[in-house]
Amino acid sequence: MHHLPEDDDWLLEQRRLLGDRIRAVRLDLNLTQEQVFLAAHVARTTYQDVEAGARDARISTLLRIAHVLGVHITDLLR
Repeated sequence: MHHLPEDDDWLLEQRRLLGDRIRAVRLDLNLTQEQVFLAAHVARTTYQDVEAGARDARISTLLRIAHVLGVHITDLLR
């Protein structure tokens, strides 16, 4: 299947928005990145890249992060 450049731009934007939502919830809870990735059992670089929108996240990673943040995964994906 052929991928259009617009699709890539859209996906990059969605990853950035997801990271922004994770960061906003984390900051609202007054948590550090370290507190979240340690509690979620996620590698530091993985967590930092997901929050920065620089990496695709596995569903299991998002579920772990959402659980630590006390939100449903759909709240992060809205």
